[in-house]
Amino acid sequence: MITSLVNKLSYYMTLSKEEKRVLETAGTRSIAVEKGDVIINEGERPENVYLIEKGWACRYKLLENGDNHIMAFLIPGDLCDVHITILEEMDHSIRALTPVTMHKFPAVEIRNIMENHHRLARALFWSTLVDEAVLREWLVNMGTRPAEARLAHIFCEMLIRTRMAGRAEDDNIEFPLTQAELSESMGLTQVHINRVLQKLRHEGLVKLEKKRLTILDWDRLKQFSQFDPTYLHCQNVPE
Repeated sequence: MITSLVNKLSYYMTLSKEEKRVLETAGTRSIAVEKGDVIINEGERPENVYLIEKGWACRYKLLENGDNHIMAFLIPGDLCDVHITILEEMDHSIRALTPVTMHKFPAVEIRNIMENHHRLARALFWSTLVDEAVLREWLVNMGTRPAEARLAHIFCEMLIRTRMAGRAEDDNIEFPLTQAELSESMGLTQVHINRVLQKLRHEGLVKLEKKRLTILDWDRLKQFSQFDPTYLHCQNVPE
């Protein structure tokens, strides 16, 4: 139920059996949402923290003219969002990009962990700091890298993050994103995304089909995208 989260946190510390039990019992139940459903709206103060168990979701901002910008992808093992137990309201929204199964942690249980289980609290804080590091890297990605390297960098990041959750098959991972969703996350048009994908395929770097991404040449893709996984703080993830 919380295996992907435990796998991810293990890159910061090894949780004891008791700490894993605390996490297991803090959750109430799993719920399913459909693709496109809004999980949390900007302005809300949710009563629960959600753990992604299956499927993909995203953090996004919705503008008054109806446009939206994706700021992060959420995959199994990711929490959304621990900080709601402190802040008065959400400053962004979260929606499902695929059918999603989530585990619910009542805010009161998260507060109990923060106040009474200090090692677990440090691990969850580490997870939040990694989320912030990812956001900083996305800002650099959009602001400085050309389109081809920008997309290649996202591919590299998602492979490592999926490995952290224990859900990668060698260099092959689930990748259910549409070209429209990729364009919303990188400030590029769908036509431009299509051209970039074709180039990466032509260069023999990636294969993307049937909602699966295969990295064909990891070393070249890393070099091409200037990818350095240091910001993910997971030095022990095999590359």
